[in-house]
Amino acid sequence: MTGPAAPVWGLPRDLHPIAWWTWAIGLAAAASFTTNPLLLLLVMGSATVVVMARRSGHPFGRSFRLYALLALVTVVMRVVFRLVFGGQEVGHVLLDLPEVPLPDWAAGVRLLGPVTSEALLAGLYDGLRLAAIILCVGAANSLANPKRLLASVPPALYEIGTALVVAVTIFPQLADSARRVRAAQALRGGATSGVGRLRRFLVPVLEDALERSLALAAGMDTRGYGRSGGASRGERSTTGALLLLALTGICVGTYAWLDPTAPRVLALPMLAAGAVVAVLGLISAGRRVHRTRYRPDPWRTPELVTVGIGLAVAVLGWYVGHAQVAVAYPGVDTMPYLSPLALVVGVLGTVPAAATPVPSSALTGREVPA
Repeated sequence: MTGPAAPVWGLPRDLHPIAWWTWAIGLAAAASFTTNPLLLLLVMGSATVVVMARRSGHPFGRSFRLYALLALVTVVMRVVFRLVFGGQEVGHVLLDLPEVPLPDWAAGVRLLGPVTSEALLAGLYDGLRLAAIILCVGAANSLANPKRLLASVPPALYEIGTALVVAVTIFPQLADSARRVRAAQALRGGATSGVGRLRRFLVPVLEDALERSLALAAGMDTRGYGRSGGASRGERSTTGALLLLALTGICVGTYAWLDPTAPRVLALPMLAAGAVVAVLGLISAGRRVHRTRYRPDPWRTPELVTVGIGLAVAVLGWYVGHAQVAVAYPGVDTMPYLSPLALVVGVLGTVPAAATPVPSSALTGREVPA
């Protein structure tokens, strides 16, 4: 006699890729609303904790290191850029570099000059914000299966979806290629240091990643992904007219919303009307694309919780950036601090690490939960 069935929450499965991307975009949006280094470090820590707990065993799950390295390089480059082009005399001078004279047509640009602690901190804060956004995008790439993401794209957006999926798989493919090339070179032996080893490593990695990208595109084309069915001239004309009207309505509504002198009836009402017509146009365009879905990803409680956490972090980050300016944008001459609400923003993003199921491909060597 068998026991009771295991709850759906505890079954090992891959979470819906759109849920992971919504969560990551929410964290990135919250990071864009602040330059507080403490809050940015908390956001990056939340993304790292979730990736370490819920990344799968697929090749794209090993790409987070590359994004972390890219984030570190971004911080260093932002500080160096501030040193080279942001020399200033106001503040505590740490290093007095000679200023390079520039011609008159480069007025307003300074090359080198005194390096102050305030300039270093300003460059560090800006670099940390960019690094947090990069790390959030890397977390989404490490958690969401790009192929399943492509299957979740609406039929009308198949061309855009194809380009996006090929673009976001670059880093995962590079990570997998680097792992396989490193293992092959370790077996063959040879130069272990110097420029020769770097050349022997980079060329095969780039060549392998390019070949796999071309194979992915060829495989999608062979399987007929996004192939249009027979559509009459009237259906094509209707779809084009709807999309053109939607674009016009959105442009007029955006201009009227930004221009306070324009009639208010052309602002939000035109934006809403343009959005509705755009949805109708996408539905009409999607009917011309015939495709099938094999085992579509379900939307269950973990997906809803992950999406809700991402939206909550984005909204709370926006509120902190507008209501608590001293916390969100600390000065370089004061010590940054966190309010209770900012602390919640930084920690709330770790909830998916415990509220989502373990990926099925990550159970290698482990006992499947009963």
